[in-house]
Amino acid sequence: ANALQKPKKFFGSARKVEEGGSLTILATALIDTGSKMDEVIYEEFKGTGNLEIVLDRRIVDRRIFPAIDINASGTRREENLLDPEEYRRIAMTRRILADQNEVDAIEMLVKKVSETKSNAEFLMSVNPEA
Repeated sequence: ANALQKPKKFFGSARKVEEGGSLTILATALIDTGSKMDEVIYEEFKGTGNLEIVLDRRIVDRRIFPAIDINASGTRREENLLDPEEYRRIAMTRRILADQNEVDAIEMLVKKVSETKSNAEFLMSVNPEA
């Protein structure tokens, strides 16, 4: 765990920019490799980020892009980043997609988004009361 202190401090610096904007640090982790060390490193850093995008090999194999596992991906505390109505509609979209498997969820989302001219138009098509 000591070997991870410097990288953790570096990633933590994204939150500590005095009198400045925000610093974005992008990191990737390859998991499910069979290596115990990869798992330990991943678990150590997992809680340091505020956005997690999970890619799925099954989606890539179907040639669907982006190959994002929508149900496993997300932003922490997104309710603080969005206006309440936008958040309600996104939450409803997530609930609808949660009933689907990973491949069907991204296929449905890509299809629905491509049928609208903008993200705002897409979100307006989602009924938050459904």
